[in-house]
Amino acid sequence: MRKILELRDVQKAYDDTVVVDGLSFSLQQGKIGCLLGPSGSGKTTILRTIAGFEKITSGTIRIGERIVSARDKTVSPDKRQIGMVFQDYALFPHMTVYENIVFGLHGKSRKERGETVQELLSIVRLEGTAAKYPHELSGGQQQRVALSRALAPRPSLLLMDEPFSNLDVTLRERLSVEVRDILKSYGMTALMVTHNQLEAFALADQVGVINDGMLDQWDTAPNLYHHPSNEKVAKFIGEGVLIRGERIGERKVETGLGLLEGEMSVACEGLGRVKVLIRPEDVIHDDSSPFKAKIIKKNFRGANILYTLQLPNGEPVLSLVESHHDHHLGQEIGIIHNVEDLVVYQ
Repeated sequence: MRKILELRDVQKAYDDTVVVDGLSFSLQQGKIGCLLGPSGSGKTTILRTIAGFEKITSGTIRIGERIVSARDKTVSPDKRQIGMVFQDYALFPHMTVYENIVFGLHGKSRKERGETVQELLSIVRLEGTAAKYPHELSGGQQQRVALSRALAPRPSLLLMDEPFSNLDVTLRERLSVEVRDILKSYGMTALMVTHNQLEAFALADQVGVINDGMLDQWDTAPNLYHHPSNEKVAKFIGEGVLIRGERIGERKVETGLGLLEGEMSVACEGLGRVKVLIRPEDVIHDDSSPFKAKIIKKNFRGANILYTLQLPNGEPVLSLVESHHDHHLGQEIGIIHNVEDLVVYQ
């Protein structure tokens, strides 16, 4: 499978301030990637360099077989064969849905434009809206029109900048799945940037965690969650805490939660002090357990309650418990650990 996008050692600096530092990753044809990171991490700048809106300081960006960005070369955005979906959709308010979608279809006959619009509106399930204006559509519908407009010229690569940020939480999650289905049915290669982990996990085949302009890990969502490459990724992805431990064997770590045994998911050398990542699902509430922990915080989530528990040694851990087990602050409850993979850092 050929690579549609490849970045090699890309750096972007403004004067003496480096905002993207030594970035390398690639995206294969038909795959969906996501750059995930907090505000100010550099992810939007990366997207803008790929689109050609920003020049890079060093390294190379390749789209298909062409180098489109290098220190001494920048191909203009309109020559890169990319589509773009912006955070605010950027639809033309005075144009109909039909006119918005065909805006970039230069050199096509009226029949070809009509067929393209009909096909795309069918794919995004907006049949019958071609004559409507953007203000007559919901936010989710406008987002799908923006996606249709970006797909209409059949670009090699689609870029999406926080495409769901203007929508409510429930609609975001649903549209993330819908957009993935649309892109897959269209065979589109795409790259999105977001700060929302649920969007990234729902949409992308590969996710890159960006921190201070650097790529900490480029991997699948399950690997990011279960096998984070460093402490920064472990703390950023999902929920969990790092507790102290003493490695006493190849597969054994003694902790305030008890003796943990399993495969070490991160390379760890020698014996001695370590830090162990404990996720909420690793700590199971069990009334019959003699091992007790005190409830110091609780977060009701409908079907579940996320408890913050204080272990006998004073360290906190999280536990996700079915909400009919509604205990009060300060109460001690029985727990057992269910740690399968040991995510350990020295």
